[in-house]
Amino acid sequence: MSLRLSLVAGLFAVFLAGCATVGPDYVPPENKVPETFNSSSGDGENAKSIPPQTEDTDDGQKLKDPIKQVTPEMLADWWNTLEDPLLTQLVERAVKGNLDLKLAQSRLREERARRGIARADRFPTINADGSVTRQKTSRETNTGKESDLFSTGFDASWEVDLFGGIRRSVESADASLEARREELNDTLVSLVAEVALNYVEIRSFQARLEAAEKSRKSQEDSLQIVQDRLDSGLTTTLSLEQAKYNLESTKAEIPTLLTGIEQGKNGLAVLLGEFPGSLKKELEEYKKTPVTPVEVAVGVPANLLRRRPDVRQRERELAAQTALVGVATADLYPKLTLFGSIGLESLSAASLFTGPAAAFQIGPQITWNVFDAGRIRQNIKVEGERQEQALIQYESSVLTAVNDVENALIDYADEQVRRQSLLKSTQSAERAANLARELYTAGLSDFIGVLDAERALFTFQDQLASSEGQVTSNLIRLFKALGGGWKPLMVDAPQEVPKSLTLQQ
Repeated sequence: MSLRLSLVAGLFAVFLAGCATVGPDYVPPENKVPETFNSSSGDGENAKSIPPQTEDTDDGQKLKDPIKQVTPEMLADWWNTLEDPLLTQLVERAVKGNLDLKLAQSRLREERARRGIARADRFPTINADGSVTRQKTSRETNTGKESDLFSTGFDASWEVDLFGGIRRSVESADASLEARREELNDTLVSLVAEVALNYVEIRSFQARLEAAEKSRKSQEDSLQIVQDRLDSGLTTTLSLEQAKYNLESTKAEIPTLLTGIEQGKNGLAVLLGEFPGSLKKELEEYKKTPVTPVEVAVGVPANLLRRRPDVRQRERELAAQTALVGVATADLYPKLTLFGSIGLESLSAASLFTGPAAAFQIGPQITWNVFDAGRIRQNIKVEGERQEQALIQYESSVLTAVNDVENALIDYADEQVRRQSLLKSTQSAERAANLARELYTAGLSDFIGVLDAERALFTFQDQLASSEGQVTSNLIRLFKALGGGWKPLMVDAPQEVPKSLTLQQ
């Protein structure tokens, strides 16, 4: 009869387990974001930008046509927009070798294992044991005889999840796993952007070095002209000294640029998970800074929140913490555990596996913390405040995401305007330098005109090279702010991921 009652109680508990789950159910927070970006054009889709240019650039190339819409597919591998095969190769190598990305992958696998631990609590535990003991009883209380005891058997226990504490724990573990997945995606977004930014910085330094070398050669020619005129008695030593310090000033800029190039190569190598110096030969040849599209359309802020992995991570962390409030609340209620054991016990090894040696016990156990001086309720408050903190962190990530895009849009558009002005300034300065040199050679002007023109030309060439790199860097930061560099479910569905971004689980 007692066995039947135990079984009935167990079945009734299982029924209750499917009906009661304490604690708050998670509801995704509402996103109150602007309908359009402040830096967008009137239709709310296109970034603030300058019109497409049709004139030739200083290197004889025409600027690209504008991109009308930034799509999720384009964002997933946005670096292809720059059409630089070497950059694409470097991104692929970084995804395979970067140590921060490997660390994020390891954390994801760790969280997946933790979820397995949480899910294991839903099932019974079974233990097997066996022992042989030699014992002697006390003569004061017993016969004082010695005897052997042989035993073996299985013990099982199962906590019936009456009020959903275990289910909430699994729910939290699932959300935490998803948060770590988004953390991995966020690491990937940052990595790809940093690789591209370092690469563009190297190309920008190389462009500035090329401008410095051209100015040095031009100023050496000017110095020779002054020297010839001085030898002919047509000028003074003052002009010669001016030509010399102008040349030496330009030459002094070259070591700094060379240092920037080498440091950029070393930093890029580390991002790839390689030792500094490994990219020296690959990046030895000078190439132009990748040309960017003139105009981009970035969509609306609401779409940004669905894409940014850091925002998605905070939302999942909020869901995980909400479930932990339920875990803490479940401690207020009774816990029901079903236990049982079956085994064999005998005083001799020969009779251990006979019928009379069989033994078992089974039954339910109920525990309820009736008094703990408010510990459980205070713990519920602790988890509740952590839930509030997680919500605040989520809202903060939303503000940060919108702010990142707004700033990136402004920087990208304004730097393009600056670049166009510098391009025109450089072209005019080059014509002025040539004219000043011709007039000086013909004896129609003094050397101060050549000096000023050469200084201005070098300054504008250096600023233009920096601005061209900055335009591309600002576009990269815009793509990063938009969450570019990954595809949704990329870890769980690698078939949807570009080959360059397929991650090993």
